[in-house]
Amino acid sequence: MNSKELLCVDKEKDLGVCVSANFNWDVHIHTITDLSYVTLVKSGLHTLSNSSLESKASKEEPPRGYYNPSMLVSTSTGLTCTEVNFTAKAGCQRIASEHGVIVVAPDTSPRNCNIEGEDDNWDFGTGAGFYVDATEDKWKKHYRMYSYIAKELPSLVNANFPAIEGQMSIFGHSMGGHGALIAFLKNPGLYKSVSAFAPICNPMNCPWGQKAFSGYLGSNKESWKEYDASELMKTYKGPKPEILIDQGLADNFYDVKQLLPETFKKVCEEVNYPLNLRMHEEYDHSYYFISTFLEDHVKHHVKYLEC
Repeated sequence: MNSKELLCVDKEKDLGVCVSANFNWDVHIHTITDLSYVTLVKSGLHTLSNSSLESKASKEEPPRGYYNPSMLVSTSTGLTCTEVNFTAKAGCQRIASEHGVIVVAPDTSPRNCNIEGEDDNWDFGTGAGFYVDATEDKWKKHYRMYSYIAKELPSLVNANFPAIEGQMSIFGHSMGGHGALIAFLKNPGLYKSVSAFAPICNPMNCPWGQKAFSGYLGSNKESWKEYDASELMKTYKGPKPEILIDQGLADNFYDVKQLLPETFKKVCEEVNYPLNLRMHEEYDHSYYFISTFLEDHVKHHVKYLEC
């Protein structure tokens, strides 16, 4: 796939993806056709981006057999973040290595689209794609992050890494937790499991979501329901792996009703969907919180990936 032919996020550059796994060979630069990535092996960190590397990059295939070829996709970063935040701060490399999974950490929006106003606000536009396919004219060409996460990115990774197609789980943090929940609920059976840290559970009824949905999707609130986990759960028909959600009680965004996990919990109870909502005293919205409980989430997914 040429970097100019990305189907779901129409950008020629600057949509980054990091891929982490437990490879342990020497450092190489590999090329996926025209889409390049750098393999930093001893740290377990791989960087996949639309920007081309120099042409001398090797086309060597990653060695197989070093890890269980399952796939764990993370929409883990929230508002303002890039693909680097999770891989740099969460401590996922050791955990991915020990449990034999691939962790894919995509960016939160396309970048440098030259759309008027895309950089004006920290909670809308650049760094705030909200995992929707925009329908408003100004945004719909570039801002198709839902399709990128749920459709294009898994196909790209499956085509170029030794992953077992169909063995995929998803998790995320904050806005990324919202993205993980809706991707799971909109695609019954596509993901083996889902979990989230402090997710935006009912964006139709919180300020962040209302701003994003009105900007990307327009004023018709019926269309918003397609990207609201609490609404999607009401009509979900599919496998029911337990959903794991961790929420800090010292999280200021929880306090000001941006996250609304109780709303999601209530709907899960109404439709008899198994939810493990863990509330933690003294934990906030930060990566200290994520790094503390990340291994629990990876173990949660491995349990379903290995079935």
